[in-house]
Amino acid sequence: MDLHCLQPRLHTAYWTGSIKFFRQRLLTLSSEDIVNYVDSLEKEANAIRADSFRMAWHMRGGITYEQVLQLSFAERTMISELAKENIETTKKTQLPWF
Repeated sequence: MDLHCLQPRLHTAYWTGSIKFFRQRLLTLSSEDIVNYVDSLEKEANAIRADSFRMAWHMRGGITYEQVLQLSFAERTMISELAKENIETTKKTQLPWF
């Protein structure tokens, strides 16, 4: 298939919101946009890793880093909120932190 025929079809699919796959999305982006997109994905992945390490540390052996990575986004969010609440309670009651 000729790429010149494919590009308008992909462009139309992109603007109608029907592209759902990573590869198809990359085909519609310029080289600079691809670099920016990959950079944003890398930053997002690093943020997930950092939050996962932090969560595993706060759980003090109750859950491992690997187990945290297997949790859904909703589960990680709930545990993070619980940890924040416990930290605030510890600060308010002036209990030892470590």
